[in-house]
Amino acid sequence: MTRYIAAYDTEKAGDCLVACKKIRAMHETFDFPATFFIVGKRLEEEGTEYRALLGDVPAFEIASHTYSHIILRDHPFCGDTPDFETRKRELILGKELVEQTFQRACPGLRPGCGFHNALRGDRWLIDRVSEAGFGYVSSLLWGPETTMPALFEKPFAYAEDGHPELWELPGHGWHENLLKAHNVTVNVRRIVAWPSPFPEAVPLRPISSPEEEFAINKLFIDRAVELDLPFVSLIWHPWSLGRFDPAMKMLALTFAYVRELGLQPTTYEQEWKRLLQ
Repeated sequence: MTRYIAAYDTEKAGDCLVACKKIRAMHETFDFPATFFIVGKRLEEEGTEYRALLGDVPAFEIASHTYSHIILRDHPFCGDTPDFETRKRELILGKELVEQTFQRACPGLRPGCGFHNALRGDRWLIDRVSEAGFGYVSSLLWGPETTMPALFEKPFAYAEDGHPELWELPGHGWHENLLKAHNVTVNVRRIVAWPSPFPEAVPLRPISSPEEEFAINKLFIDRAVELDLPFVSLIWHPWSLGRFDPAMKMLALTFAYVRELGLQPTTYEQEWKRLLQ
C-alpha cells in the first residue's frame, strides 16, 4: 500500500515560521506526521522559535535543507555551485544546527532546489554526504532534463557510486511555488516537459485557489496509488503555502483525501528505516 509523506522545504526567514504555526495546527487536526527540511541559517536566527513550535511533536521529523540553501550541483534555474569547501560546509553545518537545535539525530538531507538526476555520477558530493553522516538524501525533485513535474521515481541506493548505505528518497509532482508563479526568476513555461507525462496536471496559467491546487495533488496521489509506489510526497514550501492560502485549506483537503483513501501518513525518516530493514 502506498504511504503518504507531508514534507516542507523550510527556507525563508520570517514567512516560513509564521506559516509553520498554521501547518502544525492542521497536522494536529488530522493527526498527521510530517518532515520539515529546515535551512540551518533559519535555525541560527529563529532556532528557539522553531524548537518551541516543532520540537515537542514526536511525529515531526526535522531534517536538513543545507546550511544556507546554496546549490550543491549546477542547476539551470537555480545557479552554479560554489567551491568544494563551501559545499562541504553546507552539508556539515546544516546537519549540526538541526541536531543542536532539536537535540536529536538528523539522518536526512534535501539539497536546495533538488536535481533531475539526484546525486548520480557526482562521486565527490556523494562521498561528502556520506561522510557528513546522512543516511538518506531527497534530491530527485525534477523530471528529465530539469522539467516539471517530477516523475514517480522509487527509492534507490547509491551503490553504483560506491555508497550502498546511502539512500535516495525522491519527491514527486510539482514544486508548488512554481504552480503559483511565486518564483519570478523562473519562467514556468520553460520548465514543462514536452510532451508532458502528466498533461492533466499542467495548468495553462498559475493556479488561483486552494481547490485548484488540491485537484492537482489528487491527480498525483491517485497515480502513485495506481502504480503501487512505496510512498508519494509532494514538494511544498511553507512561505509559498502561507502566501497563497493563509487558512491552509489545501492541506485540509489533501489530508482528508489521504485519510479517505486509507493511506498511511509517514515521514521520510520512517521510510528510510523501512528500507534499512
